[in-house]
Amino acid sequence: MSATFPAGVTVVDHPLVQVKLTQLRDERTGSGEFRLRLNELSTLMVFEATRSLATRLERIRTPLAGCEGRALARPVIVAPILRAGLGLIEGMLDLLPDVSVAHIGMFRNEETRRPETYYFKAPAHLPEADVLLVDPMLATGFSATGAVAQLKEAGAVSVRFVCLVTCPEGIAQLRGAHPDVEIFTAAIDPGLDDRAYIVPGVGDAGDRYFGTVG
Repeated sequence: MSATFPAGVTVVDHPLVQVKLTQLRDERTGSGEFRLRLNELSTLMVFEATRSLATRLERIRTPLAGCEGRALARPVIVAPILRAGLGLIEGMLDLLPDVSVAHIGMFRNEETRRPETYYFKAPAHLPEADVLLVDPMLATGFSATGAVAQLKEAGAVSVRFVCLVTCPEGIAQLRGAHPDVEIFTAAIDPGLDDRAYIVPGVGDAGDRYFGTVG
């Protein structure tokens, strides 16, 4: 079951999602377990993020008879924001093995706390696809806003943002800039600290996933 609040935001409150998110948040969780839980959560989150994708009729034959089933009406592209977004890819590809993958490279300037882009590569069929833009955290929202803008400039017309944890500031930024982009998250935390990290959050998801914690 999921709850939707505020407008355009779906909070996935399934018990397994919440249990695994708690394990992910725990400071005692090392990189190996962090990767495993992130992989599991991404698989669970993609169920909700793709719930309303359009399908078309497909006629097939089972070993016994003809049958009418469904196929996705549009191709799907998963677009991780590097580098932490890469942690959500494996679990999604387990469920969507035929999708294409775009890559959006961004890093946060620690002085301005604004994202700077260093790489963008997307499949040519962006206009025909449903795009899942993914990043574990939606904090200030500036990286997500910039990534959506780049996808739209490249031709994307259907973009959904999938994260694990967000906060009111990030939601307001992304929805304000791109009200057509739905947000799917496992939690809305109270806010940001003076370094623009979500609190309580999970810490630096990229550092914890790749084992580069100082």
